[in-house]
This record gives sequence, C-alpha cells and structure tokens, in this order.
Amino acid sequence: MMERGNSYRLLQLKQILFDNTDENNELSIKDLAEHLKQVFPESTFDKRTLRKDMELLDDMDFEVIQNKGKYGKLLYSHQSRLFETYQLRLIIDAVLSARFITTKEKKHLIKKLKQLTSKHIAKTFPNPVLFSQSANMDYELVKLNIDRVHQAISDRKVLAYHYGKYNVEKEFEYGRDGEQYRVEPYALIWQNDNYYLIGRFIETDEMRHYRLDRIRNIEIEECGFTRREFHLQEYVDQSFLMFSGDEIRIQIRFHNDLVNVVLDRFGHQADIRKDGTTHFILHTKAKYSDGLVNWILSLGTKATVLSPNYLRDRMQEEINEMKALYEA
Repeated sequence: MMERGNSYRLLQLKQILFDNTDENNELSIKDLAEHLKQVFPESTFDKRTLRKDMELLDDMDFEVIQNKGKYGKLLYSHQSRLFETYQLRLIIDAVLSARFITTKEKKHLIKKLKQLTSKHIAKTFPNPVLFSQSANMDYELVKLNIDRVHQAISDRKVLAYHYGKYNVEKEFEYGRDGEQYRVEPYALIWQNDNYYLIGRFIETDEMRHYRLDRIRNIEIEECGFTRREFHLQEYVDQSFLMFSGDEIRIQIRFHNDLVNVVLDRFGHQADIRKDGTTHFILHTKAKYSDGLVNWILSLGTKATVLSPNYLRDRMQEEINEMKALYEA
C-alpha cells in the first residue's frame, strides 16, 4: 500500500513538473509540496523525501533540472519536450489557418496541443479566433474523406467515389453524369487551403488530383494495386493552383523584380538564365491549364510567354477579352 502510494506521488510530481515548469519557470521543494497538497490534502511531505523523488524521476529518464536560486534555494524544472515551442506554434498556426476546420474543432485541437507543453508556454499561444471556416466546407464530410483516403493509401487499396462541384444555383452536381471515379490513391496533400487526393485515374491511366471537399460517397474497395514510380513534388510544382492539364515545356521572360516569386513557385533548382540586365528567362515544365494562364496574367507586364506559341496565343486572347470588357 505504501509502495503504491509512493508510486502515485511520483506520478503526480511528474505531472506537476510537466505542467508548471519550463526554461523560465521553476519550483522549489516548498512549491512542490503545496501542489501535492491539492492532491493529498491530509498528507505532509518531508523535504528529504521530495528531493529523493526528484533524483528518482531524473534516473527514470524524466529530465529534472536542478538550479540554485536566491540564498542557495534549490529549484527544479522539467525542460525536455516532445515539441519545441516554435514547433508547436507552427502546428497551431497551421490548424488556425485551415479553412475547412470549424472553430469548435480548432478549439478542441489547440487545447490538446497546449497539453504538450507547460501551462506558462501554453498561455502564450493564440486562440482560434483569427481565421474563419470556408462557408462551403462540410467539415464532417472532409474528416471522413481524410480518414478513408489515408487508410487507402496506407493499405494500397483502390478508392471509389463520386466527384463534382457547385453550379451557379449553389447546387452540387456530380461529374461524369454521376458515374463513380475509381482511383489508385498515391498521396494526400494540403495545398492552397484545401486537401487534395493525388492518384491514378484507372479509366484513363493518368495521374490526377481531387479536392476532398468535392468527393462524395467514398468507399475503399477490396482490390489492391501496385504503386508505380511517382514524383510527388514535381507533380505539385507543375500543377498551378492544383489545376489539371497536359504537361508542356514553357519559356517565360520575367523582370528581375520577380525572381523571388519564381523561386518561391519553382524552387531554387529552377532553370533561370539572365536576359540582359533587367530580365531573366525561365525554362520549365508545367501543366497547361487555366491555373497557369491566370498565374501569368496576375504578374502583369513583368512576365511574357516566349513559348510555346499556342500558350502565347492563349495569353493574347485572354488579354484581348479583358480589354474588350472595359471598352464596352
């Protein structure tokens, strides 16, 4: 019984140190005894026993840092965490900025994340009031789709589902006249504020991507598949704003002001070459899509398509149509 009591006291001390101490907050033996009193109101605690408890916890690989405070007072803290403070902040900010997560779920997730550090550090993290959920998102549906897609990728099982989008009446319409999509799932990514499934569309044997919030009636089939060689980063880099299209080679002339925009988009390995003193030319592969065209248009007069010719023609058509709108 006594041994069981000692074990329970050690567990409580471990939790007290985890919750209440860090690099900037320490507890004395007196402080530890006062915290224990809240759990054992009828008990008293010998200082020597608590010091031995600190040594025992440290021997059990629960790091206990011992420092000397004013007048030689011994102070104790636990500073080793699964996540550094900046890492937790990164995770919390990602949760906050995810538009498909409801405010209620954000609060629930962040409350759990804050339990991974001390109460003092937890108070410094932001509350989930900065970002609102997209009005069109069905969070319960997205949660289900994430779970099914994740499982199918892990088990290498084929997914079957319906896919569609909203019309101008705000009604959801299925694509392919309501026929099922059968896809070999390769990856689940979070891009441009949305989750995407990337996989091989079995009917045409080509890689495609699908927004999870537009997937309905998802099922994991019994049949498996053999994963082929696939370069995820290359696929994402070429899919502007996650629009689908045929892969093409392009050359675009940019003003030097846009070098960081281009490197952010294509990475530091991008093939860029100086063109005079004020411009450079990018040579790369990309998917020919509305996303690519709109991205180039957004850069205004500081980006000029050099090739292929049909992309140049498409840019000219878009510019003429935009010009006509304002001349009407």
